[in-house]
Amino acid sequence: MTSHPQPPQPLALYGPDFAADPHGHYRTLREHGPLAPVRIAPGIEAMLVTDYQAAVDLLRDTHTFSKDPRAWQATVPSDSPVLPVLGHRPTALFSDGAEHARYRDAINDTLALIEPHILRAQVAGVAQQLIAEFATTGSGDLIAQYARLLPLHVFVTWFGVDPADGDRIVDGIGGMMNSAQGAAAAYADLVDVVTRLVADRRARPRRDLTSYFLAHPARLDNDETVRQITLLMSAGHDPETNLIGNATLHMLTDERYAGSLHGGAMTAHEAINEVLWQDPPIANLAAHYPRHDTEFHGVRLRAGQLVLVSFGAANTQSRPATSDTGVRSGGSAHLAWSAGPHRCPAKQPALLIAMTAIEQLTSQLCDAELAVPVSELLWRPGPFHRALVHLPVRFTPLDTLVSVGPDREPARRPEVPIGS
Repeated sequence: MTSHPQPPQPLALYGPDFAADPHGHYRTLREHGPLAPVRIAPGIEAMLVTDYQAAVDLLRDTHTFSKDPRAWQATVPSDSPVLPVLGHRPTALFSDGAEHARYRDAINDTLALIEPHILRAQVAGVAQQLIAEFATTGSGDLIAQYARLLPLHVFVTWFGVDPADGDRIVDGIGGMMNSAQGAAAAYADLVDVVTRLVADRRARPRRDLTSYFLAHPARLDNDETVRQITLLMSAGHDPETNLIGNATLHMLTDERYAGSLHGGAMTAHEAINEVLWQDPPIANLAAHYPRHDTEFHGVRLRAGQLVLVSFGAANTQSRPATSDTGVRSGGSAHLAWSAGPHRCPAKQPALLIAMTAIEQLTSQLCDAELAVPVSELLWRPGPFHRALVHLPVRFTPLDTLVSVGPDREPARRPEVPIGS
């Protein structure tokens, strides 16, 4: 097996340089083989998989690799800003075998209660309300005023969160994903919100997903329930925001979309698929740890060493050709939803939310265009995500689309049959 030389210094993935040009960093890393050393926070190093086949092999190899981070975590300062994302918790993300299956069953069965037609109607209604709040001005920030708020309404509705806690959820998820100073406090605040929610539903069940988690045959205790819900929120809200934002930007800047949301020949579905290939909302994650010293694709790995998968790098390294009609050729599938036993369980509702959100933009703000040169757009620093700070647009002002008052509530909570 070929052995690959490693760079003298790990490449930093947490600063503004990486945020501005992640694909340039991936090209540099690929020069050193399918895996290369990176730094994801000051003093925190990892091996990053940038090769498509190596990524697939890692994600499917439960014999060589574990998802349990505790041996690695013992070597990391307790205040490290990456621990809110990578630190061990009793969830499906950080477990193997029977424990993983128990948590995963609870998640899969709970997500199965989300009826697609109800979800689509809810997202469309919320989207129209959000657009109406800035439509008459002729300009807006599609991240702050739309993409960040829309998934929040989904969580508030389906999990039964108090709408007053919405800002704390957004700040908690965003803060922990940035992996900067304050990440631990942000995650702790998110846990506090969900802990109070779970305690209330344990005493007073309702027809929402939180109550269903508690009633599931897996018999999750309160803390396990809190951790599965915070996992779903953190793995859902920030990436969903990024997917909507990145796909909308793609439609505004790719010539096949004619520089506006409704001027080109390609659809929201095609834009989303393009982004999942080239700028997936979660760019680098899927933490794995070798169970023993091993050699993997020609690279020596130590037992317990942190190994991350770069979905962004692996996708673009294996990206199939795109025809003039926008249809891809080639047999590879992108890895934006991961692969293997830990692949994303919420793929279908996530796609439905993003497609509905963008379709509402294209139908309401037909002539929207970027309000600044694309070179002036800012990307949020952080090793894990691909996330716009803002997405300013201008368009022909519209009459208010729906009646929105100061006391507007999110869309009506669906009736979820507990125990079905």
